[in-house]
Amino acid sequence: MRYVLVHKPYEVLTQFTDENGRATLKDFVDVPNVYPVGRLDYDSEGLVLLTDDKPLQHRLSEPRFKIPKTYWVQVEGIPTDEALEQLRRGVDIKTGFTSPAEAEMLPEPVAVAERSKPVRFRVNIPTSWLRITISQGMNRQVRKMTAAVGFPTLRLIRVQIADLRIAGLPPGKWRDLTAAEIKDLKELTAGQVLGPNDFKSGARQPGAGKSTGFWPGGIRPSGDSRKPAAGSKPSGGKFGFSKPDGSRGAGPKAGPGGKAAGSRPAGGKPVGGKPTGGKSGPAGKAGGAGGKAGAGRPARPR
Repeated sequence: MRYVLVHKPYEVLTQFTDENGRATLKDFVDVPNVYPVGRLDYDSEGLVLLTDDKPLQHRLSEPRFKIPKTYWVQVEGIPTDEALEQLRRGVDIKTGFTSPAEAEMLPEPVAVAERSKPVRFRVNIPTSWLRITISQGMNRQVRKMTAAVGFPTLRLIRVQIADLRIAGLPPGKWRDLTAAEIKDLKELTAGQVLGPNDFKSGARQPGAGKSTGFWPGGIRPSGDSRKPAAGSKPSGGKFGFSKPDGSRGAGPKAGPGGKAAGSRPAGGKPVGGKPTGGKSGPAGKAGGAGGKAGAGRPARPR
């Protein structure tokens, strides 16, 4: 198993392929067959955990398991104590109320790496930095939270996932987790039990059901750009999207004509009163052993 921590730069997708040619994790991480634990927005920066340990990945990315993630957030303006208290209690972000969070001001100046594109801000309005810790995974949640209390986010950096910290890891760089860090992550999620709604049919096997490989959020692992095939099985004993080349899902066996066995013969409905099982013979003669001419619909009386 591999457990990799990467510092995703600004304007990099949290995936390994992109049809539009944008930068992805593949441009920075050369470890095959790992996939992200959750997502980090294209315009956000910071820590992303990659692994091929699928059960652990599921537990860490499942919001109801409440794995804390901490962000440094540069906002427009200087939040009031009331605004910070709103963030702590939970705010309405239109898609629902956020759960209670930790929110506090960071002392200035905050030591952060330079961004590839400078932050655009208004000269006459000051900016400030917050530290916000959440355990949910709502879409663009932190940005919506600060906007809801009147302080739009200008820059967002994920600096911590559980006890994994960004210190010493520059943008675009990655490292393997230590044995102690892996042990801590597994202990953190050891008491979490997968229910029947986590995988179809209870303790679902990879590749079973409609969703193959169960890559959360549709994120494909590194080194695999194939589209998941419904009903496929993992190959080589690893979790994957499709069966080995040449295999297909269960279904009728193909016949000589490329059609499934038991389907209507290629010739369609018998023509000219020929028996359905007969072999075609010369014109006007019945074909097939035991076949009789004129078999089929009776002649219309004249």
